Amino acid sequence: MHTDDGETDEKRDFFRIRDQMALQVKPIDGPELNKETQDDESPLFSLLSDLHMLDYESQHLLRQIAERDRALAHYLKIINKRVDLVGKALAMQLTGDLSEPQEVTLSEGGMAFSSPQAYALDSWLMLRMVLMPSLLGLVLPARVIRCEAEQDTGQWQLGVSFDNLSDAQRQLLARHILQKQAQEIRAAKTTEGMPT
Repeated sequence: MHTDDGETDEKRDFFRIRDQMALQVKPIDGPELNKETQDDESPLFSLLSDLHMLDYESQHLLRQIAERDRALAHYLKIINKRVDLVGKALAMQLTGDLSEPQEVTLSEGGMAFSSPQAYALDSWLMLRMVLMPSLLGLVLPARVIRCEAEQDTGQWQLGVSFDNLSDAQRQLLARHILQKQAQEIRAAKTTEGMPT
C-alpha cells in the first residue's frame, strides 16, 4: 500500500504481539536459505529447527493413528514428549550462543526489532530465533522493509517481512502467536481477579 507521499506502509494484515526472543541476524544473498550454510553456521540450531518442523508435520498422522489405536497413539505422544524435552534442552543451550533475549514485535507477516547494524532496504537476512518461553527454534528468511536510526541509542530499528516462508514455518509462527496471546489474556484475567 502506498501513502500520498509515496512512502510504502508496512502490511497490517496480521495480529501483532510484543515478544521476547534470542535472535541472530545474518545478511544473505536472496530469499532462499541454503541448507549447507545453515548447517555450517550452527548444526545444532538446524537440528532444533528440523525437530519443530517434523513435530508440526506429524501432528495429522498422530490424530489419524489415535482414531484407530488409542494405546499406540498414547505411546507415540509419550515418545513425542521425550523428543520435546531433548529439543528444549538443546534450545536452552543454543540461547546462550545467540543474543540475550530481546523485545520484538512479531506477526506471521514480519517482525520489528532493534539491531546494532543498519541494513539496506529490500536486502535479505537470515534470522535464527528462539522464541520464549516455548523455546521454539526457527531459521527464517526475511526482507528488510524499514531501517531507521533510533534516537540516542546508536541502534537501528528494523522492520522485516516474512515473504518467503513455508506453510509449516508460518503455522509454527501462528501457533506461537496464539499461545502467547492466550497466555496474556489469562494473565490479564488473573490480575483483574486479584484484590488491590
